[in-house]
Amino acid sequence: MDKSSARAKSEEASAQIAFDDNQLVQQLAGARSSHLKIIEKQLDVRIHLRGNQFSIAGEEAHVELTERLLAELADLIQKGYPVYDSDIVYAIRILSENLNRNLKDIFLDHVFISSHKRTISPKSVKQKEYIEAIRHYDVVFGIGPAGTGKTYLAMAMAVAAMTKELVRRIVLVRPAVEAGEKLGFLPGDLAEKVNPYLRPLYDALHDMMDYEKASGLLQRGAIEVAPLAFMRGRTLNDAFVILDEAQNTTSEQMKMFLTRLGLGSKAVITGDITQIDLPDNKPSGLVEAMQLLEGIRDIRFVFFSNIDVVRHRLVQEIILAYERMEQRRIQPAT
Repeated sequence: MDKSSARAKSEEASAQIAFDDNQLVQQLAGARSSHLKIIEKQLDVRIHLRGNQFSIAGEEAHVELTERLLAELADLIQKGYPVYDSDIVYAIRILSENLNRNLKDIFLDHVFISSHKRTISPKSVKQKEYIEAIRHYDVVFGIGPAGTGKTYLAMAMAVAAMTKELVRRIVLVRPAVEAGEKLGFLPGDLAEKVNPYLRPLYDALHDMMDYEKASGLLQRGAIEVAPLAFMRGRTLNDAFVILDEAQNTTSEQMKMFLTRLGLGSKAVITGDITQIDLPDNKPSGLVEAMQLLEGIRDIRFVFFSNIDVVRHRLVQEIILAYERMEQRRIQPAT
């Protein structure tokens, strides 16, 4: 064994943490120790479970994080939260940013969807901030990369608001950029014309509501899914309005949308300013709104980053790879 290997081995730390409740220990470990395997892989530690005691070995910082993680997860389980494999990854990410973060403050902030008798909870600090912003502000901008839950959480909050009768209707809007001025020449009725551009909104809606109930609300107009162009000239009262893919709005479209808001209404605007599909000579209405409106007290901006991605773990790495490529493009050659 060389000197560097001996030194690395001597710097290893260990810790033990035990729990009195055997059922709690089993839930912490996961089916076939799936939770422990994820922790070992993510934090490069070794965990041995014997009886009701977890023994942890590895780098000191990682051992400390693992010990804190198990304690926080145990607290969540005792509060009735069902911890899944994906939650382990999110919890590690949250505590890696701030070891003193209380996971209960984030994971136990439920958005209750009564139609499916299910709850949706934030999976990152920014998602928690986003939900809080939607609760307390009438206009909220959620800006960041794909997979951070911007639209999904806004939809959950909208369905919950309708369930509690805080609003009378939900309006889901997207700019149909690819269709341009040709929208009126496409065959079929309105739904058939714009369906390809609005499909992601329908998908999120049906994930939170029974298909029959959602269809009934759509037919009655209590839920409306429409391209942004069809908002012109309207005033939306007692409505929860979501504008998705807002980076593809023009300046005029963004102003038009924001001035549709009526009494008792709430608007959530989501977008990714790195994915603008407008022609080069058309500035993004979302980028302009960020510059014009950020100082207004009752409008809230929440900015997500790649660390808030809650899709497949590879999505975060893919976003980082593209960001690095973009940085190389804009850096001048030396």
